Amino acid sequence: MPERVVRAGKETPLDSKIAEEISSPSPPIEEHFASVDGARMRYLRAGSGPSLILVHGLMGYSFSWRFTIPVLARHMTVYAPDMLGAGFSDRPAALDRRMRPTGERLLRFLQAVGISSFNLLGTSHGGAITMFAASSCRHRSDLRLRKLVLVAPVNPWSPHGRRFAPFLGSRLGSTLFLAGLPFLRWTYPHWLARLYGDPKRIPPGTLEGYVAPTRLAGSFEHALGIVKYWSEDLQELESVIPTLADIPTLLLWGSADVAVHPQSAETLRRHFKHCESIVFPGVGHLPYEEAADQFNAAVLAFLAGA
Repeated sequence: MPERVVRAGKETPLDSKIAEEISSPSPPIEEHFASVDGARMRYLRAGSGPSLILVHGLMGYSFSWRFTIPVLARHMTVYAPDMLGAGFSDRPAALDRRMRPTGERLLRFLQAVGISSFNLLGTSHGGAITMFAASSCRHRSDLRLRKLVLVAPVNPWSPHGRRFAPFLGSRLGSTLFLAGLPFLRWTYPHWLARLYGDPKRIPPGTLEGYVAPTRLAGSFEHALGIVKYWSEDLQELESVIPTLADIPTLLLWGSADVAVHPQSAETLRRHFKHCESIVFPGVGHLPYEEAADQFNAAVLAFLAGA
């Protein structure tokens, strides 16, 4: 697959075949639980055929894929786990929250549910996790990664969060954040709006959906545990990315992303031999929500290709 960069707008006409498939009936979505490292991991499953694993970002969970699963599940078996510590999965106190161990934990989830051949799609922090997972399974005979889809993945070349994340993960930063949390809840709509290129496109129920699992004890502590290792993880990720060069890869980004800098996409793309990059103009950090039809069409086209 040749390298190419595409800019796709929300008004870009969909291929007629893709448009027809997007509007066709969806298979049922089932809730399941798997035991991973002695903890209960929740996941959604739908469809049949080749396996696609959807990996959510920081403070996200399977809810993030509510517009993705119904469409992609018409063509493949889609798995959307709530990673341990997030969503409605268990929150083990001693969980290793660094990126590499989390990526290896994702592979143990695949083994637990009996998956050996699969495609991986990860967004934001989940995009970094999928890259570590992809690296870990390169020399394993029991796991075969076919293609990789990265949606605004956290990467070493984006300046966003480089200073704030380590401070937030420090003892002082964590203490201040948790102490002020009761007074910050009124700011949730503001932070959600910042993740969209156009806040008017936020679907009804989005804020309520993302807030729901944060009421479980340990949710914010888990997120703070992740950013504690942010600098070290990014440094390690930079050494891991070149090992992924031979994996067919699709990069998806919103041009108005304020969480992971869109300009870092080009630097990341150059590390892959077979990579396509699609930018959605005016779209923020969550293209699978803000431009769902175009997002789903791009993923389908990529995964259906040779």
